Amino acid sequence: MDQRTACPPPLAVGEHCERTVRFSRESIAAFAELTGDSNPLHRDALAAQRARHGEIIASGQQTTAMMIGLAASHFSRPGVDFGREVLCLNFNFSFKSPVFAEQSLQLSWQVASIEWHEGLGGWLSLVDGRAAVGHAAPAVIGRGTLLIKQVPL
Repeated sequence: MDQRTACPPPLAVGEHCERTVRFSRESIAAFAELTGDSNPLHRDALAAQRARHGEIIASGQQTTAMMIGLAASHFSRPGVDFGREVLCLNFNFSFKSPVFAEQSLQLSWQVASIEWHEGLGGWLSLVDGRAAVGHAAPAVIGRGTLLIKQVPL
């Protein structure tokens, strides 16, 4: 029996997830220090005021880490009668505008396509993501490739 027939896709085009996050000035500085990012725009209010954006900004890697975490958490959640195993194979991001401290940032992903991959024994899914403040244009956009396998509960 064809694996695709025996094991239908454990997700659907259009499936989406979202989460709202807020980075405090302290969490921005702590994340920058943890990741070795010494850019003063992530920790020094005076340097940030002199810079183009005028206030503390989150590092791109902080925003994208939260986006990747959302994708990994959501797409590894079990379905009604099956489990899901996810492996994040690739992510690409484009930074459109800064993410400032103390803003509510809406993170989201949506499944754009699904395709069976025989060699990997699972479903390859392209997901489109964004991080935006309210209904404004996104500050970050992303595309990811996930390998998703259906597993017993």
